[in-house]
Amino acid sequence: MSSTTIDTKLKTILISQPKPEEGTKSPYFDLATERKIKVDFRHFIHVEGIEAQEFRQSRIELKEHSAVILTSKSSIDHYFRIAEKMRFDVPDTMKYFCTNETIAKYLQKYIVYRKRKISFGKAQFNDLLPLIVKNKSEKFILPLSAQHNGSISVLLKSNDINFSEAIMYKTVISDLSDLADVNYDMLVFFSPSGIESLYHNFPDFKQNKTRIAVWGKSTVEAVIKKGLRIDVEAPMPKIPSMKKAIEMYMDGK
Repeated sequence: MSSTTIDTKLKTILISQPKPEEGTKSPYFDLATERKIKVDFRHFIHVEGIEAQEFRQSRIELKEHSAVILTSKSSIDHYFRIAEKMRFDVPDTMKYFCTNETIAKYLQKYIVYRKRKISFGKAQFNDLLPLIVKNKSEKFILPLSAQHNGSISVLLKSNDINFSEAIMYKTVISDLSDLADVNYDMLVFFSPSGIESLYHNFPDFKQNKTRIAVWGKSTVEAVIKKGLRIDVEAPMPKIPSMKKAIEMYMDGK
């Protein structure tokens, strides 16, 4: 984190994520209120579903799987979307293995939660893996984005898990042309795809006095590769959230 060469005062921040739904709690709403600054939200990337015809070409039969591994809300949305398109009625006996409780709770959008067999880890996929290993007799399906890095599949294969990789959605760069003449004091990124979108929309982007906040090692690497200056980085020791990291930056810490 750098706060010595650049002014730490912020009036406007752009979060490269969709705006949380009205009525929901968000640390960024709190940040805007507590610090009296303008915080905007914008998709830099968005998710699009794979068409049913394209999915059929994978020759994956949903009915042959007794368990599903879910690593994000998008994987849940598109698993049930594809199931509907393929006229597959997901049985009550289906077992669900979710990366964390938040993702597991999202299943309530599609199923009666308390009547299903649902397992979840604490935070990372490594927390969930032992539960999957204990259920080796199941045949798993793993809904994925076309841009997945393959790390989960490697872990499953190394543990002799019987599973199918199912590409059900893809990440697409959003059109940000309407932001061409809009300037923000800080841009906040959460993935390398966000950086890719920035340069796709604005190939001549120059950082100058714009502060950049990044989440995660892979995003840090993408920013450095572009020769940009990182002003705020999270998570870090004693800095578990992006809100906290931005507040510390603003306080000159």
